[in-house]
Amino acid sequence: MMLVATACALLVVATTLLHYEALRLLGVVLPRLRMRSRAKLMLVIVGAFLAHAAEIALYAGAIYALVRWAGAGALGSTPLSMNVALYFSAETYTSLGYGDVVPQGSLRLVSGVEALNGLLLIGWTASYTYVSMERFWGTEPAPPGGDGGR
Repeated sequence: MMLVATACALLVVATTLLHYEALRLLGVVLPRLRMRSRAKLMLVIVGAFLAHAAEIALYAGAIYALVRWAGAGALGSTPLSMNVALYFSAETYTSLGYGDVVPQGSLRLVSGVEALNGLLLIGWTASYTYVSMERFWGTEPAPPGGDGGR
C-alpha cells in the first residue's frame, strides 16, 4: 500500500507540473503570435487537450506498472494491456466512470486520486480558457461591421 500511496503522490506532482508548464508555455507563446483570436483559442484548446492526454497517459503507465510488476491489484476480470489501462485512466480522469473496468486491491486508491486530480486540472483548464478568451477577444480591433474576430 505504501508503494501505491507514493505513486499517487508522485503522479499528482508530475501531472500538476506538466499542466503548469503547458499552460505557462501557452501564456508565453500566444500573445506573441500574429493571428486571429479564433486561432489562438484553438491553440489553447489543442494545447490543453494534449496536456490532459499526457496526464492520462502518465496515470495509465503507472496503473499498468503497478498491476503488472508490483501486484497492486487488477482492473476487474479484463486481461491487462496498455489499451485497457489507457481506457480506464481516461474514464477515471474525466470522472466519466462507465464502470465496465473496475479497479481491485490497492489500485482503488490510484483511481480515487486520479479522479480528484483530473477534476482539479480540468477546472484549471476551464479557468485558463476563460481568461484567455477575455484577453484575446479584448485586444483585437473589430473590423467594420464585424464581430472583433470572435
